[in-house]
Amino acid sequence: MYTKSELLTHLKKLNIDPKGTLLVHSSMKSIGKVEGGADTVLDALSEYMQDGLLVLPTHTWSYINAKNPKFYVDRSPSCIGILPELFRKREGVIRSLHPTHSVAALGRDAEEFVKGNECYDTPCARKSPWGKLLDRNADIMLLGVDLRRNTFIHGIEEWADIPGRLTYDHEQLYTVLSDGTEISVPSRRHCGDSWSEYFWKVDEICEKNKVMHKGFFGDALVRICKAEPLTKLLTTMLKINPNLFSDNQPLNMTLYQHLV
Repeated sequence: MYTKSELLTHLKKLNIDPKGTLLVHSSMKSIGKVEGGADTVLDALSEYMQDGLLVLPTHTWSYINAKNPKFYVDRSPSCIGILPELFRKREGVIRSLHPTHSVAALGRDAEEFVKGNECYDTPCARKSPWGKLLDRNADIMLLGVDLRRNTFIHGIEEWADIPGRLTYDHEQLYTVLSDGTEISVPSRRHCGDSWSEYFWKVDEICEKNKVMHKGFFGDALVRICKAEPLTKLLTTMLKINPNLFSDNQPLNMTLYQHLV
């Protein structure tokens, strides 16, 4: 059974900048048994990043839609696991106001980081928190999950204007604040659910280009991506082949030999 002290040691070995910005996608069950459970995991992450900014996605895209259009910032649950759901409720954590792709942040300039997320009509706009990860060259921690769960890659595709990734039409969604104020957020959506299932195919090339490295947190295999070099690499690959993530076939390495 892992203790908080052991988990903190694992974070240090992963070479994450404790004074920077860390986004965590997670699978709690992959970590194994932890003394104190999920709260201890969040305690370890929060303590390690106490001089920086800790961010977890608190997505609601699976159930906020035209038929159920109201996102309640203080009580709409995250649809992506127990750690984000517990984290968003913690003291000092600030949740952004995007109706489908919100994030929750704790630490240095958290309020500024989440500010204005509701002003954009796409899931991962360049000036949203997802784009701010790039501005900060954040560490992206895939804790027990692989690149298929890396929402930041959706952002890279969005910023590269890859055809067919977003709906042309808007759904009328609303963000509801704790005082009942409703904010209109007309939103374009990702087209279908399949694109991210193909992100796995760049795992090896990301590692070879040293934009991602692997380690362990508890029992969980962890991938750490650096936002800036990851964006540069994948943007280059998407320029060569805009259909990079359009199918489940392995990479055609003849197109990317100069990148290896």
